[in-house]
Amino acid sequence: MLSAILSFLGGSVFRMLWGEIAAFLNKRQEHAQELERMKLQADLEDRRAERERAAIQLQAQLQVQVIRTQGEQAIGEVEANAWLEAVKATGRATGIKWVDAWNQTIRPMVATWAVVMLSAEALKWITLTEATASVCFAALGLYLADRALAKRGK
Repeated sequence: MLSAILSFLGGSVFRMLWGEIAAFLNKRQEHAQELERMKLQADLEDRRAERERAAIQLQAQLQVQVIRTQGEQAIGEVEANAWLEAVKATGRATGIKWVDAWNQTIRPMVATWAVVMLSAEALKWITLTEATASVCFAALGLYLADRALAKRGK
């Protein structure tokens, strides 16, 4: 029974540590994406400023209203491209859907299996080996740690 308790605690601690590591990695990836977006935005703004300077110089030299209109059109295109890049960066998926779906399904199923097995042993319908009892307690530990972490927002 000692190994069952150790399995229960080991499953909980492992889940909690894995959750913290995954949260750290997600934040790191989000930070990298934000830096990339900021660099892209700065580059686009530099290009826009350069185009504006060129348009102003040309307008001053030629004093033609057509040049001003073309400069504004170029700025609109740069802003549209910047917006498109920002939308693309926002839409990038950070998780794997089938893994998320599997995790949402398998944990409750395994926890239910563990409760059924432990209940059947308590009712003397079956006899669990030490290894099977350890697996049951570890499964419950993982499920309960997941629930506790979810309530804390982790």
